[in-house]
Amino acid sequence: MAIIVNIDVMLAKRKMSVTELSEKVGITMANLSILKNGKARAIRFSTLEKLCEALDCQPGDLLEYRPDEEDGSSSSE
Repeated sequence: MAIIVNIDVMLAKRKMSVTELSEKVGITMANLSILKNGKARAIRFSTLEKLCEALDCQPGDLLEYRPDEEDGSSSSE
């Protein structure tokens, strides 16, 4: 996936635990884990807003676009 979620980076910068962030944002540890590991397919703006508020950051600090490293050629099966 081309969107990288940098929650771990911000947690380290803020010296905050995943548990503390979960409590501040009001989402379960399981859902936070899905976000952190890049497995989420979507995120609500309200959740993004709460994450930014809890971590005192901007959305761009949490989300990063990196083009897929594939060469663009498609393989036929």
